[in-house]
Amino acid sequence: MMDSSDQPLAPTGELSLMLPADSQAMNMFGDVFSGWVAAKAVLASEIRSGEVSKGRVATISVGAMEFMSPVLEGTVLSYYTQVVERGNSSLTIKVEVWGKCPDGTDIRKISETQCVQVAIDGHGHIRSLSFGQ
Repeated sequence: MMDSSDQPLAPTGELSLMLPADSQAMNMFGDVFSGWVAAKAVLASEIRSGEVSKGRVATISVGAMEFMSPVLEGTVLSYYTQVVERGNSSLTIKVEVWGKCPDGTDIRKISETQCVQVAIDGHGHIRSLSFGQ
């Protein structure tokens, strides 16, 4: 995929989740259900937030997602995450979704969103993030 400056587009952030789209993720037209892709984006955000916060997190918001192309069964989806904002107890995580054809011939950006996670303790109460670790 190329942008306006003819530089190849590439994912930004850290690979947090990679998995193939299987038949259980299909809608009635044979494409991957967008809700399945979105749920995995939230999971990738939780994985990254849990690593950064060194503990349990809860999702408090998920931004809009626009899909740039359909996702076919067998597409290997890669979810790249990047911390874009840190609060006292929350993290805003940008998630980019990239798809690769099973034969590896084509890779393209599928969608992106931002999720906000809040750090919580074992009782479900909000806790402060540890930045020095």
